[in-house]
Amino acid sequence: MSASTSPPVRLMVVDDHTLFRRGLVALLASDASLAVVGEASDAGEAVRKAAALQPDIILLDNHLPGASGIQALPGLKDAAPGARIILLTVSEDEQDLQAALRGGAHGYLLKTIEGDLLAQAIHRAMRGEPVISSEMTGKLVSAFQTSSATPAAQAPRDPLSQLSAREQQVLGQIALGASNKEIARTLAIAETTVKIHVQHILRKLDLTSRVQAAVFAAGALKHTGPVASEDA
Repeated sequence: MSASTSPPVRLMVVDDHTLFRRGLVALLASDASLAVVGEASDAGEAVRKAAALQPDIILLDNHLPGASGIQALPGLKDAAPGARIILLTVSEDEQDLQAALRGGAHGYLLKTIEGDLLAQAIHRAMRGEPVISSEMTGKLVSAFQTSSATPAAQAPRDPLSQLSAREQQVLGQIALGASNKEIARTLAIAETTVKIHVQHILRKLDLTSRVQAAVFAAGALKHTGPVASEDA
């Protein structure tokens, strides 16, 4: 089915600020490829509506009355298992970012994002790609570089030892937010080969998504020395 005839992405917007929520809904409604099917102003209402509506994407503010967006993640994932959840927040706190991704969020975007970029991010999330604001990607990269510089002797076990040299390269690119196509171009390999490496990485590290792989890489990748240019 072509993009022009594909059904619109069904969205639910969760934000306690009425003016912002209504403005966001109006913005999203101007894009024919998107359809807002529900709104909520707190975590409890969000869980109830997610269960009833089963949206494709949930845009979730973190600063909600009562339970925060991050705290609401388990309930939302149980209520709508097929939904991809994107934090849309003002928080640039690195701990919020990592807590959201570890909690199962598929993305973390700042409210300063432009409307067209938000729409692009929603469609990328629908394709299973992690979506993180460039300002926050920098924080993940910094964490990745810091952990990579840690002497191996300080870590009794290196979970990356079970990955081949090429798989470590692919994991590093995932941590930077690169798509399969971008990884293939960077490493000069076929995109289908990248997909196979990603599958192997997730299986070997007992992860379930690229987002988890990005968080893992940012927080756990250790210095492994020069990486071979060919598959191990």
